[in-house]
Amino acid sequence: MDEKDSNLENTKNFWFADWSFPIFVGLLSAGVYAGTSMYYNYGVGAFNEVAIVAMLKAGMTGGSYGAAAAFGASFLFARVLEGSLDGILDLGGSILTGVGIGVPAIFLSMGLKRLVNNFVIAIFVGLIIGLLIGGIIYFIRHFTLKQSKATFGADVMMGAGNDTGRFLGPLIILSAVTASIPIGIGSIIGAAIFYGWKKPIAGGAIIGAMILGFFFPVKV
Repeated sequence: MDEKDSNLENTKNFWFADWSFPIFVGLLSAGVYAGTSMYYNYGVGAFNEVAIVAMLKAGMTGGSYGAAAAFGASFLFARVLEGSLDGILDLGGSILTGVGIGVPAIFLSMGLKRLVNNFVIAIFVGLIIGLLIGGIIYFIRHFTLKQSKATFGADVMMGAGNDTGRFLGPLIILSAVTASIPIGIGSIIGAAIFYGWKKPIAGGAIIGAMILGFFFPVKV
């Protein structure tokens, strides 16, 4: 089998087929949107960076979702256009920020809280939004750009829509220190280990805080 026949065979495979791309995006969006529903109800579960989730939190406490809606929706719009043009969908900007923060913020600003606070409904809302995003990218590429043979419709790229996460390490450490001394010490040790390991210190700070927080929990 030559390379041409191999590529043709791949297009018939579910994992490479054009029609499967919207399904993948739909499933990812359903999980992320449902995570935002959990965050809205219980304060945990949002799939995004601390600074981005803070925009949604500000709306939940202050009642104004304008910043989260505008920021998230703009990222979603840009990433959908980007995916249609170059065949790569950035999950950080499109799904995590757009579907996870922007769309819920828009619904909440419109008073449609049930689309966010109901977990079961949130799963289906996220699924529908993801199918629409994947479908838009697929149809634009398939019927206009005619480049589906090069990318099998579109590829999914893990990554954030921005690089703010790398600057959150010190903020996480300060937050841990204010929680309790043991948790703060664990956060500092974890950050130092990750720094020596040449990894983002935010991850080490979180892991260190969680470990010592388990042995020295904060009494509420």
